[in-house]
Amino acid sequence: MEPASLDAAFWISTAVVLVLLCFSAFFSGSETALTAASRGKLRAAADRGDKGAARALEVKEDDERFIGAILMGNNLANIVATSLATAALTTLFGANGVAVASLVMTALILIFAEVLPKTYAISAPERAAGIAAPVIARLMTVLSPFVTAVRMLVRATLRIFGVRVAAEDNILSVHEEIAGALSIGHSEGVVEKEDRDRILGALDLGERFVEEIMLHRSGIEMIDAGLPPREILRQVLESQHTRLPLYRDRPENIVGVLHAKELLRAMHGLAEDGDVTAEELSQFDVMDVAMEPYFVPDTTTLDDQMREFLKRHTHFALVVDEYGTLQGLITLEDILEEIVGEITDEFDTGETDSIRPTDDGAYLIDGGTTIRDVNRANDWTLPDDEANTIAGLVIHEAQMIPAEGQVFSFHGFRFEVVEKHENRLAVLKIRPL
Repeated sequence: MEPASLDAAFWISTAVVLVLLCFSAFFSGSETALTAASRGKLRAAADRGDKGAARALEVKEDDERFIGAILMGNNLANIVATSLATAALTTLFGANGVAVASLVMTALILIFAEVLPKTYAISAPERAAGIAAPVIARLMTVLSPFVTAVRMLVRATLRIFGVRVAAEDNILSVHEEIAGALSIGHSEGVVEKEDRDRILGALDLGERFVEEIMLHRSGIEMIDAGLPPREILRQVLESQHTRLPLYRDRPENIVGVLHAKELLRAMHGLAEDGDVTAEELSQFDVMDVAMEPYFVPDTTTLDDQMREFLKRHTHFALVVDEYGTLQGLITLEDILEEIVGEITDEFDTGETDSIRPTDDGAYLIDGGTTIRDVNRANDWTLPDDEANTIAGLVIHEAQMIPAEGQVFSFHGFRFEVVEKHENRLAVLKIRPL
């Protein structure tokens, strides 16, 4: 069968189809660009005066609405273009025109209206989003009634299956987005491990509690307020700490916090006449220079506690449980160490590291070391949902207090109890399986 003559209607239809394919390509590229564009990068560009980036941010505020408008415009362009091409080619090739139109339009839409624009958009999403945003914003306004109707229909359909969608819900939280970007950057060698750990440490402060990093009460250095002043002075001078809790009768009864500098000022005041007599020293009351203790509940988040420290201009707090029983203490330095790592000075004792590698590829780890510190040091992923320390994790998984020499395997690691002091797991040997 000979093709029909090419009249003006055929060329007009062809021109319209090409224009519609351009619209389809624009919609496809805009969808990819606006979806893939980073809000952080767009915000930074908008702050520098980029109006396109600012408009893109406005468009992305309602993902459901702009995606609905783009898909509606894209599908409308594709359907009309395919219909016109089918009509034109049917006139030209007769009954075979439908098959020819299907093949031609599939190739044109796939290559020029989908793959090509999306490839460009994904290579520079922020730039493409800034270019497309003004047009998409106008399209959203024009198609708003139709998009709203479609959105209501979609939500009603999803509700039938028990799915509820909120427009303000994001697929990923900002925290997860940053954590994912840092993980990818570290795996590609762009972000150093120390930088990744510092940023993630700062982000995690709002999700962690003081009980996770506090010094347990068994390790707190205290002073009995009823001791003679000379003995109190001796203990303060021998201590490496500048702030020491004072108790009376029993260690759980904290009555104050003694600052070494305040005690030094008081001693200097007694010695103003050139001599400190035994009578003056015996009459000295340490409570006169002690600070009132600051108690915090063990359920306080690290972020809130850091803000309280800064607000109160203090660095030291005693942690209590819901019954008011002393559990431990926490300092501002403890919280900062969760961000920057271990902080030491010239007065810290030269104790051995709590995580020590062995020749056989394992690690000797103090039982009181937190799981988070172990994970950060070795890039492990041991769970810290049920326990804060390595010893606590072993006891939780074993459902018993292990004996010295016992070996366990869980979470992809081999745990061996190397040292045990009474019921406390002092040293564990851990090796990845």
